[in-house]
Amino acid sequence: MGESSEGATSSASTSEVLPVPHLNTHFPSVVRGRLDGGDPPLTNDPWSGVIAVVTFWTFVSLILMLGIYGSEIFKLSSNASILIKPNPLFIQSLTVERLNVAIGEPMLYGFDVSPALDVVSSWSEHHKTTLLGGTHKEWMYYLNEGSQIDISYNVPSLMQFPLVLAIAEGTAGLARWLEDPSYPNITLLWKQIRGTGMTGQSISKSSSYYIAVGNLNSFTEEVELHFRIRALLYNTTNAYWKCSVARGPCHMKIPFTGGHSALLTSFGLKLGVKNDNSTVKISYGPRWITYFGGIGGVMVLMSLAVYYFNNFRSIRQGDSSIQSNEGSTSAPLLSRKDDDNLSLGSSYDSVSEDDGDPEDHPSANDHENNNSTQRLCAICFDAPRDSFFIPCGHCVSCYTCGTKIAESAGTCPICRRRMKKVRKIYTI
Repeated sequence: MGESSEGATSSASTSEVLPVPHLNTHFPSVVRGRLDGGDPPLTNDPWSGVIAVVTFWTFVSLILMLGIYGSEIFKLSSNASILIKPNPLFIQSLTVERLNVAIGEPMLYGFDVSPALDVVSSWSEHHKTTLLGGTHKEWMYYLNEGSQIDISYNVPSLMQFPLVLAIAEGTAGLARWLEDPSYPNITLLWKQIRGTGMTGQSISKSSSYYIAVGNLNSFTEEVELHFRIRALLYNTTNAYWKCSVARGPCHMKIPFTGGHSALLTSFGLKLGVKNDNSTVKISYGPRWITYFGGIGGVMVLMSLAVYYFNNFRSIRQGDSSIQSNEGSTSAPLLSRKDDDNLSLGSSYDSVSEDDGDPEDHPSANDHENNNSTQRLCAICFDAPRDSFFIPCGHCVSCYTCGTKIAESAGTCPICRRRMKKVRKIYTI
């Protein structure tokens, strides 16, 4: 009997059937979640989310410092009055410096509150210019809301195509007009001029405006233009600080309390001069405490959010594991006694011992004599138990019934774990 048992074991080991592994059926919830295709194990790594948010905030800070609150280049025209209201949350200082030398003396004023727009300034300019074919000429003015431009023109010659007079807002509006000077709907004012006439435009938004005239003909034309400008300027009476930009860079502190504003003016520029535009550069000093404080606050908030989120997931998975265990024990396929007996066949050692010599294992033979149905299929009770399930290793049915269980339910009737394969046990 002993030799035949050894021969059977040797034959089974050389065949293609894998041995039944000895696996513990009581897996922790995390390991069982991996094998059953459930929720992945928890990862307490809040730094991944924190790093992502800090990177995003750094990107936003760069946009604010280099984009929205980056350096600006301004052209100051005759009687310009530009109100600057920086955000005290992000801006700590304001610097204005002159880039070119022009006639006039730009000034920078500081106010506790925004000044009133109640000063009226009117002046006239006369321009006589010669336009080559396909060229244009423009004049730039910074005008506040409520200002008015009146233009009278005189074109002596009668050309094939009239000249085009336009008023465009900002450099972007002028660029669009230059792309197609004959299109009338891309500028604030567009008019074909020939002979003598008059036109005007009221200003509803504080910005820089270009008065331009273009020659669409192929030959040279002359034109006379007379500008009458009525501008509204800010009152500088209540300024607590002022600085001459012509004498050097002007630095103005912006208190964190807010409400402060700066005013850049060019009252002293000489009128009617060809190069009367003065160019200045406006730079903003960032309030670093806001940016670093924002990064620190975001890190704290994200750490707390990830911490509570992981705790919530841990509690939720714990409840799911308890419900899964209760569901697996609420409706067992066999009785508790049979389940305990069947668990003896969940390892390769148990199968080998059952096939071994009765003299070598008297306790196993006694148990088989007391329970004759232990080695029969627990499903059909007709065929022997000649199969086991992978990966749990339980041996409770014949190969035919095990295949049907795998195709229908797909879970082990003992441990309720999902089956991957059913292997047949060959005995010789």
